[in-house]
Amino acid sequence: MTRPAITLLPETLRNQIAAGEVVERPSSVLKELVENSLDAGAARVDVVLEGGGVTRLLVSDDGDGIPADELALAVTRHATSKLKTVADLFAVTSFGFRGEALPSIASVSHVTLTSRAREAAEAAFIEVEHGAVTAEGPAALAAGTRVEMRRLFASTPARLKFLRTEATEAKRCQEALMRMALARPDVAFSLTSGGREIFRLPGGQSLAARLGQFWPPQVLEGLAEFSREKDGMTARGLAGRPSHAQNKADRMLFYVNGRPVQDRLLMRAAREAYKGRLLSGEHPQLLLFLELPPQEVDVNVHPSKMEVRFRDEGAVFSLLRWALEPVAGSGGLAESAASYAASCADAGASPERGQAFDAPEPCRPSAGGWTSAPSRAAVEPSGFGGFGGPGGPGAWARGEKPAQLRAYEDFRSPPPEREVPLPFTPGGAQPAWSGAAASAGGSPLSAAAPRSLSREGLEYLGQVAGTYLILRQGGAASGRLIIVDQHAAHERVILEGMRRARSAGDTQPLAVPLSLSLHPAEALRLDELSEGLREVGFVLEREAGRLQVMGVPPSLPAGKAVEHLREILDEQSDGLTSLWTLLSCKSAIKAGQALAVDEALALLEAWLDAPEREHCPHGRPVVVSFAEGDLERLFKRK
Repeated sequence: MTRPAITLLPETLRNQIAAGEVVERPSSVLKELVENSLDAGAARVDVVLEGGGVTRLLVSDDGDGIPADELALAVTRHATSKLKTVADLFAVTSFGFRGEALPSIASVSHVTLTSRAREAAEAAFIEVEHGAVTAEGPAALAAGTRVEMRRLFASTPARLKFLRTEATEAKRCQEALMRMALARPDVAFSLTSGGREIFRLPGGQSLAARLGQFWPPQVLEGLAEFSREKDGMTARGLAGRPSHAQNKADRMLFYVNGRPVQDRLLMRAAREAYKGRLLSGEHPQLLLFLELPPQEVDVNVHPSKMEVRFRDEGAVFSLLRWALEPVAGSGGLAESAASYAASCADAGASPERGQAFDAPEPCRPSAGGWTSAPSRAAVEPSGFGGFGGPGGPGAWARGEKPAQLRAYEDFRSPPPEREVPLPFTPGGAQPAWSGAAASAGGSPLSAAAPRSLSREGLEYLGQVAGTYLILRQGGAASGRLIIVDQHAAHERVILEGMRRARSAGDTQPLAVPLSLSLHPAEALRLDELSEGLREVGFVLEREAGRLQVMGVPPSLPAGKAVEHLREILDEQSDGLTSLWTLLSCKSAIKAGQALAVDEALALLEAWLDAPEREHCPHGRPVVVSFAEGDLERLFKRK
């Protein structure tokens, strides 16, 4: 074989290779263009999407603009106004600096760049299609810059295959713009997608007011401000109390010198601050701004500029842990009370008469900043309008416990009576030991004769510790010993019953509809889940910013249904699956609950019919078995 010669790649191919590092999807295009607008001193940035940003993406601003004789340079690789010397590279203060964004975008799409510098008499434009300039000349534009991108990846169809649906790409664009809008509340932003205005944010907002446009009130109620400074570095922002944690990490946002970043060090420091205060799988809400001298951070790590490297990682890690401790630590809440109370007072609010700031009360966002939450008497439920339902999102402010904690405590400390009827018909007499012996903590095995099950050669021998059902497979002479966790098995049975009921579309109509206020973020979540909610039995109607609950799933009390619906819309749970998983856990028989023989048999028969019966919905094992050889090894016979 002849060795291929080393040659210089064609410019078009070089541009497309470089574009692969910068332009991954429409949201990365939006990020680069909006960063250019902010670097140009824009006070207003408007974004328009069509086809999720693939068909068309338009960003216009009122910034400084680009002179007509520099437009061709603006779409040339490594041409920029933000760096002059090598020293500038180690003290970057702008969002962009590499001179790659516009040429990379233009190499994989059709771009029209129109701009008018502040001192120019008229605007000019340049049109680039897949890296080649196709037209340029004078144009009409009042001020600023307008960049229109069409047909992303039209010349590279293979790249299109890696994109998601139009709705998913549009949502990613929305999230990218949200992150930048939170970094610059002084700038006005708007987003229109598919002809519908998604949001419009005025300039000059406080951080609290801007965050209230994106996060639901229930999430904001659990936030507290923090600010710490050390060795020329400042960590500030808003953090959620451990009691308001959620199951997803999508509300942990980090900024370094105003730049949105995804950094493992910052994430690790935040998790360390909350260590031991959250359950497994829980995440706090966090909006963290780290400010430090530009010489102390390297932003030239990756072309996307989403990764950074710190000169002194240990100092950054320590500062973040120290800054978050007043909010994350149980004993540190009082330490932040004075500054938190002051922030409420600065926003025009004052504490309730006679209320001591021994710990920061939840503040709620308003147009002017944070305001004090109403007194506990004011949030006691009088129905289900708003957020006052029993055990609802305002429950913690009333001294109640979050739903996840209540479910966990219910499992660990079973109530004396069942909350819901078992999904099988009880029958037969209780075993002689199930009364006084069980209540006194005794747990002898039932002395009744073995009872055969309908399949797999299984025999039920009895119950131990009011929790475990003992079975034998294969007869007394030889076979297996099988132990079933009754709570885990019942969870699996209930979950499968719910799935069947869901597919049937059954619902429990409400005589009096329940009315809930609907935040814009919750409305978007509702659009995504409307079909699934209908399948599980929710009947919902939207009108004028409110949600009318007309019906709920038949297995849920109305109050619990509204509570779980609100958690789903607030993204405090993983969605419909977590709703059924939680409900099956709360409805199942508990550990320590004695069962009659016929009850145990009915449960085991139903469990044997269930798919995925080896594990409960949480993933814990339902059954443990021992073959003859296993028992011989336990007793050291082999």
